[in-house]
Amino acid sequence: MSELVEKDAIRELMAEYCFRLDNDRFADMAALFTDDGTWDTAFGKGTGHAGIEALVRRIRGDGPRPRAIHHVTNIVIKLEGASAKCFSNWVTVQNSDQGPKIGSAGSYSDDIVRQGDKWLFRYRKIDRFIHD
Repeated sequence: MSELVEKDAIRELMAEYCFRLDNDRFADMAALFTDDGTWDTAFGKGTGHAGIEALVRRIRGDGPRPRAIHHVTNIVIKLEGASAKCFSNWVTVQNSDQGPKIGSAGSYSDDIVRQGDKWLFRYRKIDRFIHD
């Protein structure tokens, strides 16, 4: 595949992650990681599909929370054969009593690998710079 096709597939992975997370599809979000993948957050690390899903459920909690969506920008992808190093910025916009507001923002640093015909996160480090 061409470099452009590979990079586009990685961008799709990053977008799918946001859609699944924002729509509370936590098992589906965890499935975007390798079997031994790690999701490294400000609230702890989860490894493996079950560990990642458990962590996101703990972070999100059971109570009601404002609807929020992730936006990812400034994506840099450095292909290295069947792996890639990726860097990007993210921001969440959420509902509030005063209208839309920024919930939090930061950056992603990703190690991504191609397994078969799809790209998966091996390690996703989330830095959270802006928050309440």
